[in-house]
Amino acid sequence: MMQRALVFPGQASQFVGMGQDIFDKHESIQEMYAIGRDILGFDIADVSFNGPLESLTETRVTQPALFIVSAACYSLLPENFDFQMVAGHSLGEYSALYAADVLSFEDALAIVKARAEGMQSAGESQSGAMAAILNMSREDIEKVCINASSRGIVQAANFNSTGQIVISGESEAVHYAMEIAKNLGARKVVSLNVSGAFHSPLMAPAINGLSTAIEKAKFKPAKVPIVANVDASPTTDPGKIKFNLIEQLENPVLWEDSVETMVKAGIAEFVEIGPGRVLQGLIRRINRNSTVSGIGTQAQLEGLI
Repeated sequence: MMQRALVFPGQASQFVGMGQDIFDKHESIQEMYAIGRDILGFDIADVSFNGPLESLTETRVTQPALFIVSAACYSLLPENFDFQMVAGHSLGEYSALYAADVLSFEDALAIVKARAEGMQSAGESQSGAMAAILNMSREDIEKVCINASSRGIVQAANFNSTGQIVISGESEAVHYAMEIAKNLGARKVVSLNVSGAFHSPLMAPAINGLSTAIEKAKFKPAKVPIVANVDASPTTDPGKIKFNLIEQLENPVLWEDSVETMVKAGIAEFVEIGPGRVLQGLIRRINRNSTVSGIGTQAQLEGLI
């Protein structure tokens, strides 16, 4: 039997209207959004389905909105839909923990709320930036960041796939790194529309709130291994999972390594659960032999059944 992993998207996969088709059809999903409204203190369904996009793109809204829609899609999978591993990209790690039965929906959402609010306010309190750099090696990016750090904090934030690396840090240092990368022959350098320098030391102010929320939640051993962003290693241990979630705030997302870890463990099929196709594209670039698909709509769910 082909081994399967479920993967869950992070920020940048959101769009206005995501999840509305499953919300309209399933009472269980309407209940999840009602719980979401109670925990978050605002109508997350309304912003998710009706926008405006500016509101949905605010970190404090985007993260819970993506978590809820991914968790909702997961909850509708047929009972016999087996999987042997899970992983998520940045915020997606929380959806993966819900799927692995580590956290209840309520506990996971409460942590996501604290994380999203902390990350948004960290971004507002100090100006940070992020940029994607295409077709440069890890070693070269590291040199770029070391050179640019004369202007402030800058480091690799996401190793997304071969030749797609995102850097993050203080605005001036990131813009300087972008110039250096262009001069060294990067194929493309793109400034990202984000509200802060995610996965860099500029997120330190968010740690306290996140730690407090994690300590309040009940973590169970994972029913399948989760491959963590911070070390690309599988674990089922609740203590290790908690540690990884806090480390993840200031450290790079090792997505390429995580996919390679899963492939080495025998995973041949990856299913992206939630909106968009970002991870499907990355996984195809990382490993051409993998079978890749997505489930983020009512039509895709019906295709399974």
